[in-house]
Amino acid sequence: MFLLIGEFTEIMPLLLHHATEGSFVYAFAEQFHHHPWNGLRFWDLIQPYFMFIVGLSLPFAVLNRQKKGESKSQIFKHTLKRAAILLFLGWALYCIGPGKITFYFQNVLAQIAVTYLIAYLIMNKSFTFQIVFSVGILALTEVVYRFFSVEGFNHPFVMMENFGTWLDLQYNGVSGDGWAAINAIPTTAHTIWGVLVGKLLMSDRLARKKLITMILVGVMLVIAGYLMNSFTPIIKRIATSSFVIVSGGWTILTLAFLFWLVDMVGFKGKWITFFSVVGMNSLFIYLFTHIGGANLVKQVIHPFAFSFFDSANIYYAELLTGVCVWAALWGICYWMYKKKIFIKI
Repeated sequence: MFLLIGEFTEIMPLLLHHATEGSFVYAFAEQFHHHPWNGLRFWDLIQPYFMFIVGLSLPFAVLNRQKKGESKSQIFKHTLKRAAILLFLGWALYCIGPGKITFYFQNVLAQIAVTYLIAYLIMNKSFTFQIVFSVGILALTEVVYRFFSVEGFNHPFVMMENFGTWLDLQYNGVSGDGWAAINAIPTTAHTIWGVLVGKLLMSDRLARKKLITMILVGVMLVIAGYLMNSFTPIIKRIATSSFVIVSGGWTILTLAFLFWLVDMVGFKGKWITFFSVVGMNSLFIYLFTHIGGANLVKQVIHPFAFSFFDSANIYYAELLTGVCVWAALWGICYWMYKKKIFIKI
C-alpha cells in the first residue's frame, strides 16, 4: 500500500524519463511500471500481493468474529456487504474521469470484491478441494482464451485481440491498454492460496516447518510459471495462468521472508509501524489518492518545493515535490493512526 500511494508522486516516471536507457536508475525505475505485455516486473506483483493478503487475513478475521460470538449467518452477511461495497467503490472510481456512468471493473477494489467472496465461500472446504478449484479456474480461463472463436478476438495472447477485450466491449464498449475485467476470475487463485497459507500460519506446526513449506511451494510455483511462459506467455494484463502461478509463487516467497525476519528472527521495530500505519487505513488512502487527494496535496506542496530551485533545475524541483507528496500522504495515515481513526467496511 505504501508503494501504491507512491505511484501518485510520479517519482518513478520522472526517473525513467531522465535516466539513460540501460543505466541502473533506468532499470530500477522500469521495475515500478507494468510490463507492456509479455513479461514480469516488480510492479506487476502489487495486485497479486493484495489478492493474496486478502485471502491470508480471512481465516484470522473469521476466527476473531467467531470469538466475538457472531454466527455463520452474521459473518456471511458481513462478507456479502463488504464485497458489494468494494465492488461499488471500485466501479465508481472509473466514473470520475469521464464524468458519466462507466461500467469498468479493472481496478484492484472491484477485483478483490470477487476474489474475496469466492475464497470465503470455499474456505471451509478441504485443502484438496481448494487446490483443485483454484487450478480449475486457471484451466478454464486458459481454455476460454485459447478456443474463443469470434473473428478478430481469437488470438488468445495478442493485445486487444483476445477474449478479455471482446468481453469488455460487450458490456462496456470500452477496453484500453489490454486490461481485462475478467482477470478477477483467474486471480481468485491468489486469494484462495492466501487462505491456505493463512491456515498454515494458524496451525500448530513448528515455525521452521511453516517456513520450509512456504519456501518449497513458492519456489515450485515460480519455476512452474516461468517454464509455462514458453507456451502460455506471462501476461498480467489478461492474468494468464502462467502469470497467476509465477506471481503467486513470488507472493508466498515474500511472505516466507517476512515470516522468517519478523516472527522467527524477531527483527521488529519502528520500520513495521512505518508501513503498517498505511496498511491499517489502506481503503481510505487508496480512495483518497484516486479521487484527487494526491493532486490536491501536490498543488499545495508544488510552489514551496519549486522555490528552492531555478529554471535550470526543474528535474530536482519535481523530484523534491514527489518526495514531499509521498511524505505528506504517509503523514495523513500516521495522523489517523495516532488519532485511532480507521476507515473500515
